[in-house]
Amino acid sequence: MPSKIKSTSYYYIEFINLVSSESNDVCSREDKRTIAPEHVLKALEVLGFGEYIEEVYAAYEQHKLETMHDSLKGGKWSNGAAMTEEEAAAAQQRMFDEARARMNGGVTAPKQPETNQSLKS
Repeated sequence: MPSKIKSTSYYYIEFINLVSSESNDVCSREDKRTIAPEHVLKALEVLGFGEYIEEVYAAYEQHKLETMHDSLKGGKWSNGAAMTEEEAAAAQQRMFDEARARMNGGVTAPKQPETNQSLKS
């Protein structure tokens, strides 16, 4: 029986689409061809999501540090076997869960049952 209430993931997707679209608009107004982190931050501000800017910027800075660290040690994908597909999927899910918890003020939302069986190997 289909639910009359849209799943939480639908709203995440809509949020991402909204921010992506506005980021693209900001980028275009600056006559740039590639969306940069600064365009995303400006889009959040324009859309009224200014309260997220500090945390998004902190995540971006952390990403830059990790990327720089990885490149200094030869890159984590240099040997092609650093992480299996299953390990990568599990790590990605952990990151999604951590981000979701931060968005919910530290409260972890109940995990939704997996519906896409094609992802399981």
